[in-house]
Amino acid sequence: MRPTNVFIIDDDKLFVFLTRKTITTTHISTQISEFNDGQDAINYLKEIAGNEELLPDIILLDLSMPIMDGWEFLEEYTAILPLMNKKIKLYIFSSSISPHDIERAKEIPAVTDFIIKPLFKEKFIEMIEN
Repeated sequence: MRPTNVFIIDDDKLFVFLTRKTITTTHISTQISEFNDGQDAINYLKEIAGNEELLPDIILLDLSMPIMDGWEFLEEYTAILPLMNKKIKLYIFSSSISPHDIERAKEIPAVTDFIIKPLFKEKFIEMIEN
């Protein structure tokens, strides 16, 4: 079975490190790619849009980042979704507990769920299994 391909889009180095560590403790075979901002991630997704093997299974997206934030990423991502022939689970990972952000995220069909940081082992296992 091929590894689960996970994209972490977040400029918070500590969160990325801890998330990577949490994922590793599940002993689920994963391949993790990191992007410090939405622009780098969207550019890469456009490049690989037609290649199902390279596309992620799961995206963990932060909302507040420099250059291109999570909301801007979601706009571009929604536009290129038709080019990608794969169902990708996209989770917004944020330290924001703003009801406005949570509601706004739920209105975007491409978003699977809104999760408040940090990522727990059980939650990651649940993401993989669902």
